[in-house]
Amino acid sequence: MGKSDPLGIPSIQDRCLQAMVKNALEPEWEARFEGSSYGFRPGRGCQDAIGKIYLLCRPHKRKKWILDTDIQGAYDNINHDFLLKTIGQAPGRELVRQWLKAGVMEGGVFHETPLGTPQGGVISPLLLNVALHGMEAALGVRLNTKGEIQGRRAVVRYADDEVVCCESQNDAECVKEDFSAWLAERGLALSEEKTRIVHLTEGFDFLGFNVKLYRCPQTTRTGYKLLIRPSKKAVSALRQKLREAWRELKGHGIQAVLRRLNPIIRGWANYYRTVVSSRTFNYLDHWMYRRAMRYARRTHPNKPKKWLVERYWGKLNPERDDRGVFGDKRSDRHGRFHYLLKFSWFKIERHTLVKGTASPDDASLREYWWARRKVNIRHLSASDVDLANDQDWVCPICGEELINGEALQRHHIIARADGGSDARGNRVLVHLYCHQQETAAWRKRRRMSRKES
Repeated sequence: MGKSDPLGIPSIQDRCLQAMVKNALEPEWEARFEGSSYGFRPGRGCQDAIGKIYLLCRPHKRKKWILDTDIQGAYDNINHDFLLKTIGQAPGRELVRQWLKAGVMEGGVFHETPLGTPQGGVISPLLLNVALHGMEAALGVRLNTKGEIQGRRAVVRYADDEVVCCESQNDAECVKEDFSAWLAERGLALSEEKTRIVHLTEGFDFLGFNVKLYRCPQTTRTGYKLLIRPSKKAVSALRQKLREAWRELKGHGIQAVLRRLNPIIRGWANYYRTVVSSRTFNYLDHWMYRRAMRYARRTHPNKPKKWLVERYWGKLNPERDDRGVFGDKRSDRHGRFHYLLKFSWFKIERHTLVKGTASPDDASLREYWWARRKVNIRHLSASDVDLANDQDWVCPICGEELINGEALQRHHIIARADGGSDARGNRVLVHLYCHQQETAAWRKRRRMSRKES
């Protein structure tokens, strides 16, 4: 079993205070952070880190030796004095010091925290990024005035996971020594178990992806082709998660199955649809068919396979000419069928890499960041996109931009309980929190009117 780390979960009041301090510190540090850092930063994510690795590891590039590193217990071992000195006399400095020294409860026993920043805190990811700032300079990464890499080394970091690209194995060994010395100043060290030096033809895993150069002498000029795919470990973990879900759903109705499994499929497929995943998606669809057939046989042990297929499989998705869709063949009151999603329905869509050191707090890049956020409309249905266009992509309740990372929900202007319809003119798309607040206010008005009557 894997090693577990204690979580320092702050109280609601401390969470609010941490969010305030984070909002005060983040804009300054976002203007200073290196472009090679992608973890837990606004407007950046795993897809950007993988996109950068793709650019660095293409066959015609010279940096083919990889130092694949992992910092041992990064959150648990950060030196407090170094971190506070790095932050300087910033707003909330004293609060940060108190949070660092707050300690954790494990098994009902209080443990002091002379080192580290507690995992589970709102501000902890920012503090980790602050502690690890300056990695490019420490590793000898050189950039020109355009931000393009000119030296023999390049680094991509996501929180405490780093990949350093080098031109030779000897240079990678030197980088490992330099990196270890740099980390020691911060109270940190490399994990010997997870840190290794490999050639791109051997491949390495990063953020759930496998990056590897494959020989392809007849189709490419260089004789190699770079493929980034879901890692075997990630596929195995997904299968285990789905297997456990199927087992827990034994004896449950088909609607419960769909509610449980579809979010898992949708989330995993959206995460991996930016790389070479078609073969993996098809494999997972075949695997899911076998699990669905096992569920059907357990639910109806005395029925033949033909009866089961007619009961659960059919052309349930009106947008696809696919008769092998598993789901409930009884339509709802709107005439719609509910069905299990397929991984292969999520077509490959390449991710656009974030621009250099661009920050969402830069007012001159407002249009750039809005265009990047609007890419998320692929997660919306066609009807929701129409609603968003009608609203000019603004939440009618709070007046803020609709696409800001918060979940969206449909809201009836006139509640159905008050006679409102499902017509497009009576629906708007709003933020989840806005919807909750509006619904709570409507229920309060409804209670008051009942008391008056």
